[in-house]
Amino acid sequence: DVCGKAWRYPSELEAHRRVHTGERPFDCTECGKSFKTANHLKVHQRVHTGERPYGCSTCGRSFTQLSGLREHQSGHSSEWPFTCSDCGKGFKSSPVLKVHRRLHTGERPYTCTLCGKGFTHSKNLLVHQRSHTGERPYTCTQCGKGYTRSSSLLVHKRTHTGERPYICTQCGKGFTRSTHLLSHQRVHSGERPFGCSDCGKDFKEVQQLKIHRRVHTGEKPHGCSTCGKGFARSSGLCQHRRVHSGERPFTCSDW
Repeated sequence: DVCGKAWRYPSELEAHRRVHTGERPFDCTECGKSFKTANHLKVHQRVHTGERPYGCSTCGRSFTQLSGLREHQSGHSSEWPFTCSDCGKGFKSSPVLKVHRRLHTGERPYTCTLCGKGFTHSKNLLVHQRSHTGERPYTCTQCGKGYTRSSSLLVHKRTHTGERPYICTQCGKGFTRSTHLLSHQRVHSGERPFGCSDCGKDFKEVQQLKIHRRVHTGEKPHGCSTCGKGFARSSGLCQHRRVHSGERPFTCSDW
């Protein structure tokens, strides 16, 4: 009666109506986060329990949701029909390629209303907004440390278990994150897929390109709260602050 969408079962209609009412009747007893359906709560609780019922038959990696497993399994397939014209990277669908292209174009359609910072993906904006609210819904049961992302909590737990599931096939080095392994592999391959459109300089990491771009744009996002001077890198601001504090942390052992 609100949007006209129809369902076969009353229970489906009841769950849908919560989209309009905003009702979230299913609460997590661990962190207090609320959900619209019992199934969403069940999936969420795996963040706390560590349960990963969906396992990949190819590499053994497991996932909390079936959709995560399906997305992962496409990585074992040789079919990547949608290719980026800038870096040649392949993707399984055009929407995923569209989001990736924003790394090259600089497009950030999702903007934070509080600070104006832009993001390439709506999920990244949602996580960023927690930096303003202070919300950290994902908590480690061993040490109590909280995180804004469930994936960050998962990676953190490996500091307790010592697990390093991502292994480099060339040198055997292990990593806690797949992105760290991907970055490491470029040490062996020499690949530099992120190119600056202004000067043509290439980088191994998109973050390195992002920082480099400030040379051309003049952006200095890290400002000193004492004198207002801006810096392109946080490390530059950290070093500058010693001008005000008088800190001299590096001591010569021969002095």
